[in-house]
Amino acid sequence: MTENSILPKDCDPMGQAILDYQTTGKASTLKVLSTMFDDDEMSVPYLFRTEESFPKLERVALGMASGRVLDVGAGAGCHAIALQNKGLDVTAIDVSPLSCEAMRMRGLKNVQCVNFFSPMFDERFDTVLMLMNGTGIAGELENLPNLLRRAASLLADGGKILIDSSDLKYLFENEDGSFDIDLNDKYYGEVDYQMQYRKVKGKPFNWLYVDFPMLKAVAEDCGLKCKMVEQGNHYDYLAQITK
Repeated sequence: MTENSILPKDCDPMGQAILDYQTTGKASTLKVLSTMFDDDEMSVPYLFRTEESFPKLERVALGMASGRVLDVGAGAGCHAIALQNKGLDVTAIDVSPLSCEAMRMRGLKNVQCVNFFSPMFDERFDTVLMLMNGTGIAGELENLPNLLRRAASLLADGGKILIDSSDLKYLFENEDGSFDIDLNDKYYGEVDYQMQYRKVKGKPFNWLYVDFPMLKAVAEDCGLKCKMVEQGNHYDYLAQITK
């Protein structure tokens, strides 16, 4: 996907699932495929969860959001809606026209179907929110600096990026506590996915999970400050990045 592109409606399984659930109150199975793991499923109702059902890291992030907020990859808009209900000025963006349609139906005031990297999107925000593994958008570790610099370029003076991720090293842990990680192979947090909903099958895409020391090191190489805000219960964490 280029920096200006958005998803075609006939190649957007998650967007179709979101729109179906919004319009009918139900949705079929959203399959998550990968060459690295067994096939899995994503709960479509979970994408519509309310604030009472948010995991701890998400509640902390929303509590820290302030001023004008950008929700990147907003999906069904659960975070944006929670913040809008608190009176914040929220802009929700997504590359899925179907998801954007659903968010507008849900009452979000400012929804834009735009690619995060598009130079045509050039606004400033006090908070850039990147949740549900916000580092994933980078796809591969080598692209993480571009992701962080892009997010920082959208910050107003004194603004902050709130981003979460997970350290996948637990997948490689042995019973004795050692890890089978090949340091000569690609970074262990790089995962490939493909999604399918009914007959709609999306294109394969790369998704990046980053351990916190790596995120901090890359952010500092970009001239940014990065600190751990909160740790989750399963190798996940929330970080704050500032200029």
